[in-house]
Amino acid sequence: MSGKILVVDDELKMVKLVRTYLEAAGFKVVVAYDGQEALNVFRHEQPDLIVLDLMLPKIDGLDVARTIRRTSEVPIIMLTARADETDRLIGLELGADDYVIKPFSPRELAARVRAVLRRATKPSRGEISPVRPRTLRVGDLTLDLGRREAYVSGRRIDLTTAQLDLLAVLAQHPGQVFTRMQLLDAVQGEAFEGYQRTVDAHIKNLRRALGDEARAPRYILTVRGVGYKLAEPESGDAD
Repeated sequence: MSGKILVVDDELKMVKLVRTYLEAAGFKVVVAYDGQEALNVFRHEQPDLIVLDLMLPKIDGLDVARTIRRTSEVPIIMLTARADETDRLIGLELGADDYVIKPFSPRELAARVRAVLRRATKPSRGEISPVRPRTLRVGDLTLDLGRREAYVSGRRIDLTTAQLDLLAVLAQHPGQVFTRMQLLDAVQGEAFEGYQRTVDAHIKNLRRALGDEARAPRYILTVRGVGYKLAEPESGDAD
């Protein structure tokens, strides 16, 4: 797998280490050492994925992610050394696809980059996904997995890679309850127990994009003590 990765961190040794592993994995790597430089490099280089540290000089990593999300759905993996889980969840709510806690294994980070890029990459012309049907319909919800697009009553909604993949898993089995670990395993291909809360953040974003009311959601339902499920359409016309 190839692609261009923007690595943003103010620790020179960290950037060098991550760059070495990602280049060894076949990626082209561009770097930035503060938030302002990250935005400039992003606009100039148009990377396929961003590895973004939360604690940056000039512009904080959360503000960098917020700015990028105004115009782009490029996948973002956040790096954080902060012990406060709230900051990581805020990053996910801003549209990050994943996060990795420092200190981390560069090999694990490279695996995360490959997994997120694999999910974000559209099939080439004429290629049909061997895993999922190209189009899923559940009531007024439509997912075009070939184009990586989602629609509600014909209106396109903007979703990140992780959000779209979570919704696709739920949409393939309306009414089936999934635990957080099952959703992580289905989306990432490998379950990371320490990251179960990421599902909650993505579900919150999904509900917002779908227009679901938090107290009375129509689409994604919480099964207390278990996980989540997609509501079955009343007409039973799921494809």
